[in-house]
Amino acid sequence: MQRQTLVFEMMRAPCSLLPVVITICYLMAGPHNCVAIPKKTSCYVQDGRADCRHLSLSAVPPDLPRNITSLDMSHNRLKGIPPATLTPYPGLLHLNIGYNSITKLDPGLCQTLPLLQTLNMEHNQVYVLKTEDMSHCTNLTRLIMASNKLKLQGEPFSALQSLKVLDVSMNKLQSAKLSSQPQLPSLVSLSLAFNVFTTLKKDDFSFLNQSFLQVLNMSSVPLKTLEPGCFTPISSLRTLIMDGSNMGTLVISKLCSELSGSSIDVLFLRKMKLITLSNNTFKGLQKTNLTFLDLSRNGMVTIEPGSFQWLSRLLTLILTDNNIKLLTMDTFQGLKSLKKLQLTKALVGGHPTPVIKDFSFQPLSALESLILQRTAVHAITEYTFTGLTSLKELDMSWSRYDSLRNITKKTLVSLAGSPLRKLNLTGTAIAQINPGCFSVLRNLTTLLLDFNFIKQNITGKEFEGLGQVEEIHMSNNHQTVNLGSMSFVNVPKLRFLTLARSLRAEAVNLNPSPFRPLPNLTFLDLSNNNIANIRENMLEGLVNLKVLKLQHNNFARLWKSANLGGPVLFLKHTLRLTTLEMDSNGLDEIPAEALRGLSDLRQLSLANNLINRLKDSIFDDLNSLQVLNLQKNLITAVRPEVFKTPLSNLRLLVIDKNPFDCTCESMLWFVTWLNDTNVTSVPGLRDQYMCNTPLGYFNRSIMDFDGLSCKDMTPFQALYILSSTAVITLIVTALLVRFQGWRIQFYWNILINRTLGFSDATVEEGREFEYDAYIIHAEEDSSWVERRMVPLENDQCKFCLEDRDAVPGTSQLQSIVENMRNSRKILFVVTETLLKDPWCRRFKAHHALHQVIEASRDSVVLVFLQDVHDYKLSHSLLLRRGMLRPCCILDWPVHKERVPAFHQKLLIALGMTNRLQN
Repeated sequence: MQRQTLVFEMMRAPCSLLPVVITICYLMAGPHNCVAIPKKTSCYVQDGRADCRHLSLSAVPPDLPRNITSLDMSHNRLKGIPPATLTPYPGLLHLNIGYNSITKLDPGLCQTLPLLQTLNMEHNQVYVLKTEDMSHCTNLTRLIMASNKLKLQGEPFSALQSLKVLDVSMNKLQSAKLSSQPQLPSLVSLSLAFNVFTTLKKDDFSFLNQSFLQVLNMSSVPLKTLEPGCFTPISSLRTLIMDGSNMGTLVISKLCSELSGSSIDVLFLRKMKLITLSNNTFKGLQKTNLTFLDLSRNGMVTIEPGSFQWLSRLLTLILTDNNIKLLTMDTFQGLKSLKKLQLTKALVGGHPTPVIKDFSFQPLSALESLILQRTAVHAITEYTFTGLTSLKELDMSWSRYDSLRNITKKTLVSLAGSPLRKLNLTGTAIAQINPGCFSVLRNLTTLLLDFNFIKQNITGKEFEGLGQVEEIHMSNNHQTVNLGSMSFVNVPKLRFLTLARSLRAEAVNLNPSPFRPLPNLTFLDLSNNNIANIRENMLEGLVNLKVLKLQHNNFARLWKSANLGGPVLFLKHTLRLTTLEMDSNGLDEIPAEALRGLSDLRQLSLANNLINRLKDSIFDDLNSLQVLNLQKNLITAVRPEVFKTPLSNLRLLVIDKNPFDCTCESMLWFVTWLNDTNVTSVPGLRDQYMCNTPLGYFNRSIMDFDGLSCKDMTPFQALYILSSTAVITLIVTALLVRFQGWRIQFYWNILINRTLGFSDATVEEGREFEYDAYIIHAEEDSSWVERRMVPLENDQCKFCLEDRDAVPGTSQLQSIVENMRNSRKILFVVTETLLKDPWCRRFKAHHALHQVIEASRDSVVLVFLQDVHDYKLSHSLLLRRGMLRPCCILDWPVHKERVPAFHQKLLIALGMTNRLQN
């Protein structure tokens, strides 16, 4: 694998193709999808590396840091590299001066840079390379001189004792002989590609007979003649690349014969126009240990029987991009060790249609991976794959096989003896999967059915026999699939299931859920299905589910509080979720309980919805969140009550393209957090996070928001709070007094009177009177007095009633006068009837007033049973409310619950002293 990587690094396209790539990108993807690299104005220095590319420099900058170890001056206008310009940087290890106009290499370069290990001079105009030019480059390990016009004089590479990689490709060299003396003892990789020599002589590589060369690249070298023993000096060769050499079948046979004595392991023969492989082409490789052979892009049509019989040790054979018409039992004869066979686009359509005969793969008993991508074969029979007793992977994706359109039990029966673990049928136009069609694949763990035309009800019988399967991919189906409650009952070990853009909208709205038999499921993709209705128990039983993809459905109503039956909290059964994607679902509301308990969630994406306000507690349980995407919603405010918990551990935040309200209340906390955080990445912060309101900040970055203006408002906010509190307190107090004042007074009086007593009169004052009050009332109010006043009498309170307490043996008038004098208070029960009673008006009231004036006592108490105007009271009883203390004026309450308060007030009024206070 390391050898292949090294080869591919040598085969990378040169940087001169970059403008072509950019042009193609522009034409195919449009101007908005090609990223423009901003023009640099100075060298970029980081970690000891100085990047000075594309600056139109004519000399090395003298002001770079002195401690740099790598300098890239490629793609500039250098015509030379005087050693004096590199004197400030003696510690350089790597120097790239490619893609300039340098005509020669100064001999003093390596003297100035004694530690230099890598020198890249590709795409310059070096004409002559002399011995003295590199005589001091003893530490050099990589030398790239590709795309110059080299002519070697003397022994220019003789001093390079440490060199491991040498690239002299594209120099129009007339010979592979770079020296006549042995040198380059450490060389591992040599590239002679795109040169013009046609003959490989016996002594061309004699200068390497002391080295251990492992990789030789002679791509696009038009070899016509190979002298015997031409590879003998480099017998340690492991990898040979001959792509695009157009050598012809006979020359290739000669090449293979010359390699017979080498350690060749990897051979690339791509783009060689090998239309036909004969049974003698690779005969010379019989005694080698070749394990990798690449014959792709040759336009190959015919492979003669026994062509590969000489390659018994081959492990990998690549036949990609050919036009093979027939595979038979003899095609792969002799490949007893082959583990991987790649036939991608090797059997393509046309006339006649390619045919794979029965038992064609039977010789490949060790084959583990068979790749048949993008092939077109007449048919798959019951014996097509017979004999593949070690096969673990079969890839027939994007192929056209009529046999696969309707898969039956016979379609894949030839795989019955294979321990197949992965089957890829992506894009094979499957329309029907019949019951038991995979039953012979008992060891299968991965089944890929994406991009097909399956249209049926999955009953569960289709997956019979797949008891070991762990992954089923059935996404991007061009038709719709319907599920049942038993669809996955035969795959209990399933861990990975994708059904994106494949289901009918109502396919998952079942009870019980079709996913109920999958307790091991960890990944579920139901995106792009226009699902609108699901049940709360859809994910019940999926206790191990970690990734759930539901984007591009129609869940707008699912989480609404107005939804019939309330929001559907379907995530409550998946508390181990780590990734949840619900983009583009039309969501405008998220219930507070929707994400409750998801403490393991690390990635949450709700982009492209209509969310405008998030409840304060919505993210409170997301303590492990690392990625949050709320892009393209209607969010106006980023408040700490919502985002403080998730932002505490976040690594990536994407909340751009929202109409932010740049005010103190909505944005101050967020902008402060953005300025303080050094952990969370917020892409596009300056360009994509724009204010929508107020007008002063419209279409400006939220980072322009001035937080200092919010601090000036602090005194006003305090004043606002205080004034608001005072007004609210005043209103509440007024309402309380208006509707509950009597109750407050009642309990206040109880508190005071229990402490101080009900009376302020002295004991001596109380002993002067026989009664506490003389009651004056109209005849019609007698029943009220008996019902409401008489029950109040006890040892400490006694009333005088005219009928009950008349003095025996005296006249009525004299009795009234005597009883009034013996009473400390005179109590009037005021009604309209009382004011019209002539007896009360002319005698009782007159005498009571006379007694009050005469004795200088404040002894009158008025109890109003009716609302009587003060004018009538004065006219009839010669009394006004203002003449008496407020506590001596009582109103009988309308509400029964206020009667105890009336009794309390009455006792207080009766207990007031009659003596005037000075």
